[in-house]
Amino acid sequence: MWSSLAVKQVPRAGWSSDRPLNLRPPPLTLLLMMAGLVLLGIGEASLIASGAGVSPWTVLAQGIETQTGISIGWATFAVSVAVLLLWIPLKEIPGIGTIMNAIVVAAAMDWSLQYLPRPEVWPLQLLEVAGGILLFGAGSGLYLIANLGPGPRDGLMTSLQRISGRPIALVRGVLEVSVVAFGWLLGGTVGYGTVMFALLVGPAVSFCMYWIARLSPAPQPASEQVL
Repeated sequence: MWSSLAVKQVPRAGWSSDRPLNLRPPPLTLLLMMAGLVLLGIGEASLIASGAGVSPWTVLAQGIETQTGISIGWATFAVSVAVLLLWIPLKEIPGIGTIMNAIVVAAAMDWSLQYLPRPEVWPLQLLEVAGGILLFGAGSGLYLIANLGPGPRDGLMTSLQRISGRPIALVRGVLEVSVVAFGWLLGGTVGYGTVMFALLVGPAVSFCMYWIARLSPAPQPASEQVL
């Protein structure tokens, strides 16, 4: 249990791409990355459908909207661009996954919101938030282990982990809590589902990455790979 929360870098599996900037990844790698992004989108949609709050980064976008008067869509876009610009000094490498993250996650959210339950009592809301966090963690684990490039926020997480040497669960948790706090100070709305997400998504991502890697074929030694 504790080992799954002490993961200090994104693990590799036998189906992982050998590099993020890979324009011809193996079909299985691409399929698992896409499946992960769909799960990630459904997980985030579950938080919205629960009515218990929005994700930490949406809280930040709400705060920026309150302070500047721009729409929440443009605020979200501005945050994404700012995070991507941080990749330059952090030397994070983009890939197919970086682009597909924005497209597939948004599509999965829109599609799943039509079918997800919208409970009106808090115990069921809490259950839906918890399920969403688990789906988000599993989706993140799959697409990050595919090693085809992270999305903007995940790239920031992996960069900060590489620099600090701290476990991914801790780095992601500190990042999400900081984003929530800043967004709330700017005027964003925080629900108990938002707080749950901020505190638990880091451990969920780390836990799922650990077990996905453990249950997957091990990477082939470099000396045995076909050139």
